[in-house]
Amino acid sequence: MEKDKLIQLFNKMTLKEKVGQLVQVSPHFLEDSANDYLTGPLQHVTLSEGNRYTIGSAINTQTKAQAYEIQTRHLEKSRLKIPLLLMADVIHGYRTIFPIPLAIGASWDLEAAREIADLSALEASNEGIHVTFSPMVDLVRDPRWGRVLESTGEDPYLNSLFAAAFVKGYQGTDGLAADTGKLAACVKHFVGYGWSEAGRDYNRVDMSELELHQNHLPAYRAALDAGAKLVMTSFNVFNGIPATGNKTLLQEVLKKKLHFDGVIISDWDSVGELIPNGLAEDHKQAAELALQAGVDIDMMSFSYHHALEELAGENPDLSEKIDQAVWRVLTLKNELGLFENPYRGLSESQAVDTSKIRARARSLAGKTLVLLENNGRTLPLQQDAKIGLIGPFTNSHDVLGSWSLMGDKEASVTMMEGMKAYTQELQVAPTEKVDGITAAEWQTIHEVFATSEVLVLALGEKSRESGEGASKTAISLHPIQIQLLKEAKETGKKVVTVLFNGRPLDLREVQAYSDAVLEAWYPGTESGHAVADVLFGAVNPSGKLSMSFPYSTGQIPVYYNHIRTGRPLTEQTKGHQYVSHYLDAPNQPLYPFGYGKSYATFKMGEIKQHQNELAPESEIVFSGTLENSSAFDGQETIQLYIHDQVAEVARPVKELKAFTKVFVAAHSTERFTFKLTAADLSYIHADLSDWSDAGLFDVFIGTDSNAEKIGTFKLMD
Repeated sequence: MEKDKLIQLFNKMTLKEKVGQLVQVSPHFLEDSANDYLTGPLQHVTLSEGNRYTIGSAINTQTKAQAYEIQTRHLEKSRLKIPLLLMADVIHGYRTIFPIPLAIGASWDLEAAREIADLSALEASNEGIHVTFSPMVDLVRDPRWGRVLESTGEDPYLNSLFAAAFVKGYQGTDGLAADTGKLAACVKHFVGYGWSEAGRDYNRVDMSELELHQNHLPAYRAALDAGAKLVMTSFNVFNGIPATGNKTLLQEVLKKKLHFDGVIISDWDSVGELIPNGLAEDHKQAAELALQAGVDIDMMSFSYHHALEELAGENPDLSEKIDQAVWRVLTLKNELGLFENPYRGLSESQAVDTSKIRARARSLAGKTLVLLENNGRTLPLQQDAKIGLIGPFTNSHDVLGSWSLMGDKEASVTMMEGMKAYTQELQVAPTEKVDGITAAEWQTIHEVFATSEVLVLALGEKSRESGEGASKTAISLHPIQIQLLKEAKETGKKVVTVLFNGRPLDLREVQAYSDAVLEAWYPGTESGHAVADVLFGAVNPSGKLSMSFPYSTGQIPVYYNHIRTGRPLTEQTKGHQYVSHYLDAPNQPLYPFGYGKSYATFKMGEIKQHQNELAPESEIVFSGTLENSSAFDGQETIQLYIHDQVAEVARPVKELKAFTKVFVAAHSTERFTFKLTAADLSYIHADLSDWSDAGLFDVFIGTDSNAEKIGTFKLMD
C-alpha cells in the first residue's frame, strides 16, 4: 500500500480501533475454541463482539486452517478490513525441529544458522505466520537459568554474528512483501534477561552501564543492523524498573543509541506484571507506564485493552503516543504486504518439501554435536561390534527441546532407530524415566552389559528441565544415571556417553566413568540419525562449545572472558593464599568455551605474525598451517583471541576477535589467515564511548579459549 493510502486508512480509524491494533491475544479470543499453548497465566478475559474485530495481532496459531479461519472472520467483520498480524514462537524450527539455539551456537557455523532460520521461516510462513519471536540474543553465563538453551552462548562477539545470521535467514534480502516465504524477526529480550540473579527465571538483574554497553548490547545492535523489524522487552527489572516500563532503557538506549524505529512488543503479560513488580497499582497505571516507555504492542495482559481509551481521553500526550504506536504497527503490516495479500503464505502455491527439510535438519544437526572426550579412540563405533544401547534416551522422542511448540514429538527419530540404520549388532535396554529404573529394567541392563562389547549410554535431562521457568540449583545428571554409568564402567568395557540436555552440566562424574562423551544437546526431529552419523563416523564431529561447562556449580558464573583481577592466579602465584582462587576447585571450567574434539588428528604449524605494529587505518596479518595426520577428513575451528595489556578500564583476560573454519582432508595440510584492524580492538570506555586504545596487545591463536600466546603487537596512535 502506498504511504498516502496508509495515511488515509489511519485517519479513518477510531480510538477504539487504534487501541485494538496495540493488543495481542491468543487464538482463543478470536474463535469459539482453541487449544492454546500458554507460557504464563492466562488472564480470564472475554472480548466483546465490538472489540474482537479491532484486535491487531494474534500469537501462536497452530494450523494453517486455524490461521485462515481467524483471518477470514476478522476481515469479514473488521470495519476497516485491517488484517491480523500473526506471530509465533518459531525458535529452532516450526514443524521440522532443528537443534536448540545453544547447539546452533556450538556449530560456530553462521551459514548453518542462516539456513536453519530460512527453512524455519519457509515452514512457518506456509501456515500463515508473519513474525517470529526470534532470535534471542541474551548473553548467558549462568547455566542454572533454563533459558540458556535459547541463546548462542557467553561471548558478545559470537552472539552478535549469530544474531545477524538468524535475522538474515528469517527475513531474506528481497523484502517481506515480495518474499512470502520469509518472516519478520523479533529480537529478544531487551535487555539483560540472561543476567538473572542466581539463575532464577524472572528474577532481578543488576549490572553497570559499562557491562550493558560492552557485553549485552552488541548482539542487539547486530540484529537491528541486519534489519530486525521488532524488539521484545524482557521480564526482568533493570536498574530498579521492569524493562517493559523502563523509559530510559527503551527510549534512550534502544531508540536513540541503537537507532531502532520499529515495533516494540511486550513479552507475555509483562505489561500486567508491572503490578506485582510494584510499579503500578492497577492495569491502568501499568498501561500508562508501558506506553510512555515505548511499548507498542501489549502481549496478553489486556492492560492496553482495558485502559488506553480512558487514558487517551485524560492525557493528549498519551493520545499522540497511541497514534505513533499504531503507525508503527500499520507500517509493519504494510512491509509484510498484508494489505494487498492478507492471506500471505496461506494462499501461495509454494510447496514445502518436508523430506528435503528433514534431510537438511539431519545434516545441520550433525554440525552442532560436540565431542568432549574420546579416550583411546573409542569413537567412531565399528558397525560389526556388539553394541549395547542403554538409558532413558535410548528410545525416547523427548529430543526436540523447549520451544518446539509445533513439532511432532512422535515424528522424531530416536537413538535406537538411528543406530539400527548402521548396525544389526545392537542390543537395547531402555529405561522409562530419567530419574528411576525398575527392577526389571536393571535386569535387562545387566544382561546387555554382559553380552555387549561396547556400551553406549543415552543420558540427560527431560526437555522440561530446561527452558522458560526451568531454573535449577543442581545441574548434574540425576544420581540414578550416574549409578548406571558407574556400573557400566565397572564392566571393564568401553563406555560411550551421549548427552541430551539444554544447558551446560556438571560432568565430572560423567567424565570419570566414560571413555567417550558426545554432547548432543536436543538435536531436533532428526535427532537419532544425526547422533548415529557421528557415533559411526559418517560425520566427523566439529562442534565447539559456545558456553563453558563448569567444574562445579559453585564456580558459576564461570566464563572464559572474565575481567582481570589485581591478584590473579598464575603459575607463579599457584599455592599462595592471597590470590583470586578457590580452596576446593580450580578457577577454570571443566570444558572451556571454544572446546571440542574431532576424530581427525590436527596439528597447528608455526604461526607467523606479519607485522609488529598496527596503524589506525591499516591491518595486521597472522597466518599459519593446520595439518591433519589422520585417516579422517575433518573441520577445525581456529580461534583468535586478544588481550589488551593496558586500558582505561579493566579488560578481559582474553577476547574472541576472529575465527575461521578450516576443512582439512586426511593426510593433508591447509593454510589459514587472520586480519585485524584497529576497529577490531575497540571497546566501551568509562564515558561509554567506543574506540581503540593505542598500546600493546597480546594475541592467542588455537582451537579453544585456552589458546596459547603467539605474539604481541602495538596499536599506534
